[in-house]
Amino acid sequence: MSATPEHPLAIYYEHPDWFRPLFEELDRRRVPYVRLDAASHRFDTADGRPPYSLVFNRMSPSAYLRGAGNAIFYTLHYLAHLKRHGVRVINGYDAWVTETSKALQLSLLEQLGLPFPPARVINHAAQAPEAARGLRFPVVLKPNIGGSGAGVRRFETPEQLEQAARAGTLELGIDHTALVQEYIPAADQRIVRVEVLGGRYLYAIRIYTSGDSFNLCPADVCQTVGGAELVRGACPVDAPRNNLRVEGYTPPPEIVAQVECIMQAAHIDVGGVEYMIDGRDGRLYFYDVNALSNFVADAPRVVGFDPFARLVDYLEREAV
Repeated sequence: MSATPEHPLAIYYEHPDWFRPLFEELDRRRVPYVRLDAASHRFDTADGRPPYSLVFNRMSPSAYLRGAGNAIFYTLHYLAHLKRHGVRVINGYDAWVTETSKALQLSLLEQLGLPFPPARVINHAAQAPEAARGLRFPVVLKPNIGGSGAGVRRFETPEQLEQAARAGTLELGIDHTALVQEYIPAADQRIVRVEVLGGRYLYAIRIYTSGDSFNLCPADVCQTVGGAELVRGACPVDAPRNNLRVEGYTPPPEIVAQVECIMQAAHIDVGGVEYMIDGRDGRLYFYDVNALSNFVADAPRVVGFDPFARLVDYLEREAV
């Protein structure tokens, strides 16, 4: 059946701004839908199958930065509940498990035989210096549950990392697990993000960054490479300007195929994969798998079409 007032689409989300364009497109088409605020959500296991024609999981692993960390692990239980009742979920339980574990993402890339920066997984800050032995410095410490570059720190030397460990200033994140990973200097100071919809290639962008920031949220990008100002419709109203620049890009077909393979293996329907070329030796590395995408700012100008319109097309098809 299609979405109806009795069986609406359900958008399960947390961030107050990222999904405004999605809601606006749904409203414009008068698609029956409900908003489920993850931070204040609840469910009754005795209620049986929820009435939704489709649930779209838009929960963010960086929710703890906005006082909604309570919803991160809760979401696992809710998605398991939906799965048990046979509710169709876009980016369901398995996708959320992958989204909330950088360690699992690397294991997935290893299983697929795809390149990623060497890394070790730790569960105590005191393990970081030993875990870094044999890695090429600089290294970064990445909380296992992050999102938007949250908590990532760069260390130039083993001594610097050792000093931070002794001082007790290393934060592993909300699940007390982190990666100690080689830092890759991006060739030409740019990374590529490939977006998928329904597990298939949608578009790609190149983001230019100084390398000093690890928050490369596409919706936060301010300018095209030519300096034109972008309308950041999915950003907070008071979002500050940054030095990120972006351009549309078409990756080689083999990269597109690899990204689609990653998403299929991760059970991610809608999301993005990021990769970069090492400026030292020209090697390609995948380094981030995302089950959440708020799309690039001012997408019609950057990639030539509105991805939110295509997203709603997809949701309406999947709700049938």
